[in-house]
Amino acid sequence: MSLSPAERSASIPAHESSATIPAHESSATIPAHESSAMARARELGATVLGTTSPNPAVGAVVLAADGDVVGEGATHPPGGPHAEVVALAQAGARARGGTAVVTLEPCAHTGRTGPCADALLAAGIGRVVVAVPEPTELAGGGADRLRAAGVDIVLGVEQEAAERGALAGWLTGVREQRPYVIWKVAATLDGRVAAADGSSRWVTGPEARAEVHRLRAGCDAVVVGSGTALTDDPQLTVRDADGRDADRQPLRVVVDRRDRLPATARVLDDAAPTLVSHAATPAELLAELFDRDVRRVLLEGGPTLAGAFLRAGLVDEAVVHLAPKLLGAGPSLVGDLGIPGIGSALTFSVADVLPLGGDVQIRLHPTRHTGGVTRTGGDGTDGGS
Repeated sequence: MSLSPAERSASIPAHESSATIPAHESSATIPAHESSAMARARELGATVLGTTSPNPAVGAVVLAADGDVVGEGATHPPGGPHAEVVALAQAGARARGGTAVVTLEPCAHTGRTGPCADALLAAGIGRVVVAVPEPTELAGGGADRLRAAGVDIVLGVEQEAAERGALAGWLTGVREQRPYVIWKVAATLDGRVAAADGSSRWVTGPEARAEVHRLRAGCDAVVVGSGTALTDDPQLTVRDADGRDADRQPLRVVVDRRDRLPATARVLDDAAPTLVSHAATPAELLAELFDRDVRRVLLEGGPTLAGAFLRAGLVDEAVVHLAPKLLGAGPSLVGDLGIPGIGSALTFSVADVLPLGGDVQIRLHPTRHTGGVTRTGGDGTDGGS
């Protein structure tokens, strides 16, 4: 069922709940087969990114009493079963006396679906291993309910990896009342996103462009500015390897304060939903998208829009596609950030580096993140896993 305003307000971060349990209970406290199951649970959560918002993208693995994997699951779209319920259904009777390994603490409340904690008890699960303790009052209490029924509970296992993975967007929504922002940019080695004469629309090769579609598919919205929409006339859809539109499309967003977007723009076709926003600032735009249940945003705009988000401290992750080319001139990958010297430079940590054909993908996280504007109120989700 839908959440009432009171329930939405109740879902603020908990201060005296299982969310306060330290994260030092890690993989060192669990056997290797459970650690492997947790890695698989994180993978399962990632497979449903872009389909579960405003609910979390959770993964779960059920192990039989002998340690064999007997069930796997990931959260379905809102109104559908949560990850544990899917995994338990696959496991059947073999779940009894077994272990559930899940990326987010099982919920204890009834939203549009029943409590996952109760489903685990009904299945006879004897042990539950959790990566991220439930951070909201509304869905909290699952671990306590299970523990009171005699179930062995381990919380905070490989928590940082889970929080940086498929749960990042939902957790940002809970903590900051805004979507998680991934800035994607393609550039040459000298930081140019296009040639000076505009002769080339593509900086990177086909493998990198295919990766962009995978990134879009895992987000709830794709954002560009009116300048990009006018210059490149992108369609901003998700397409498969054969160039066909995917069944599920993210919201296409064009920031166009001056109403410059023509009615003939490809982004206004019927291939996917589109929002033309007049938001004055990145924070205002993210608030607008958050209220539309958007939890993961792919920022594909040009240097000006990227600069605005970076200046506001509203980029949570950067995905940079570098082509081994030099142009020497042309627009740079980001606009003016107002940084006077090297001591004030924005810095990033490298999460991973991946070859993409002849190009390279670098995924980064800001090491100096201001968090932008924090809004008050609930996050409007079912919560839990």
